[in-house]
Amino acid sequence: MPPPQRPHLAAAAAALLFLLLLPVHLALAAAPGFRGFSYLLNCGAASPTTDGRGLRWEPDGPYVSAGTPGAPALPGPGGLLDPTLATLRAFPRRPGAKFCYELPVDKNRRYLLRPTFFYGALSAASSTPPVFDLIVDGTLWTAVNTTDDALAGAASSYEGVFPASGRNTSFCLGVNPDYTDAGPFISALQVIQLDDSVYNATDFRTSAMGLIARTKFGSTGDIERYPHDSFDRYWLPFPDSKHAVSSTQNVTSADFWNLPPPNVFNTAFVAEQDAPLVLQWPPMPLQNDSYYVALYFADTLSESSRTFDVYINDYLFLKGLNVTSAGLSVFATQWILSGLTRVILKPASPSALPPLINAGEVFGLFPIGRLTHPRDVLALESIKKHLQNIPEDWNGDPCMPLGYSWTGVTCDKGSRIRVISLNFSSMGLSGSLPPEIANLTALTDISFANNSLLGRIPDLSNLSKLERLHLQENKLFGLVPGTLGTIKTLRQLFLYNNSLSGPVPDNLLNKQGLTYRFLPGNLFAPQPPH
Repeated sequence: MPPPQRPHLAAAAAALLFLLLLPVHLALAAAPGFRGFSYLLNCGAASPTTDGRGLRWEPDGPYVSAGTPGAPALPGPGGLLDPTLATLRAFPRRPGAKFCYELPVDKNRRYLLRPTFFYGALSAASSTPPVFDLIVDGTLWTAVNTTDDALAGAASSYEGVFPASGRNTSFCLGVNPDYTDAGPFISALQVIQLDDSVYNATDFRTSAMGLIARTKFGSTGDIERYPHDSFDRYWLPFPDSKHAVSSTQNVTSADFWNLPPPNVFNTAFVAEQDAPLVLQWPPMPLQNDSYYVALYFADTLSESSRTFDVYINDYLFLKGLNVTSAGLSVFATQWILSGLTRVILKPASPSALPPLINAGEVFGLFPIGRLTHPRDVLALESIKKHLQNIPEDWNGDPCMPLGYSWTGVTCDKGSRIRVISLNFSSMGLSGSLPPEIANLTALTDISFANNSLLGRIPDLSNLSKLERLHLQENKLFGLVPGTLGTIKTLRQLFLYNNSLSGPVPDNLLNKQGLTYRFLPGNLFAPQPPH
């Protein structure tokens, strides 16, 4: 099956015009060196840390309410570690729970997320690191398995690009019971706000991007990153002594939508004269799916140009690509790849200058997950604020992704994702019931039984689907609301062992089909039947 779309040409003039039309945004002070709401978090650290590039990493404590600070199980080779890898935050193994970082962001911007995991150097006989899920808002991103890197004494990083759907983004570690017997952990987290032009061809209303490969062809040096890349993207070297050349051309990265660092154009692969250039890249096999592919070119000769055709897996990607020393990029947002991939550059004519390539990026595309109905989210947030000793996993989206709803929360995954049940019995909760609980209008069941709640029972008459209300064995006081008797669907009402007073409303005592229990433990006059 041929790929579903043609690639786009991002020439310097077109990109520059686009950039001139972009609005100007003031940089905030969240992470010096980056724009907007950006974060460099050293997980488990007690104080700020500055790395070898001069970047300041902040402790993660203000952004997460769960987990325990710790250190890698074993020291790295020679005991020398990147300062951001010297600590970690570990979370308990609670199947189905997700533990989230809550990060203020600019709504409708897109963000690069890069979590890093360093478990410590392992021997073949050591216990393997835990395997767990990464979740962003309601989207299940990927599974983390650091075993191979840990055996090599190395850290593992994952990178994705996600839209901000609200004023906060939640980045979560999910405990999948099908994986391993240990809880998740994390060493560092970067959240970098991207310019509006970067990866702007992707429809972030429906898709997010997960990095497969980002490569600087012909390079034998270090990873290209910040400060050369203003978003701290990692461009990995890809050496090949047969085809690698260097260049001193000055390429202006601002002329490209994706804003690659100028240094990625300092090296290239150049084909031999009258021969195609064939690359197996990315170096790993890919699942049969749609991918975002971006390729970057700049002629290594001053005031020169060359024309060639670009193929990917024998499909024509772009014909007659004319590359000058000013540089350009081509990209496709939904290119079908499967298995090992070959990039083939063929000269346009026998006498033409041989084709070349400087850099490339490949991202996997995956669907943005659905989110809980906003009104239900706001109601649950209000309940959180009025309660103490809440579960550690009451962060992130309350219902999504599937299998990762908050402890005690059950949801309906219909056309709208609604909360249908709250089962918070015997959870050691204290505090009070806010009136906003009545905004959870899809609820059929509520149980706060056997906790230490104080205050009055709020008006729940908006809960037209409520069937069971269990508030027994708390410290509630005041009158039993007569509005409970107006809920036609109510079938069970347990209020015993509180400090409620006054008469029980007749519309409850005489309600057809209602099973109730008000005694013992309340002070009613007259006493209701028991």
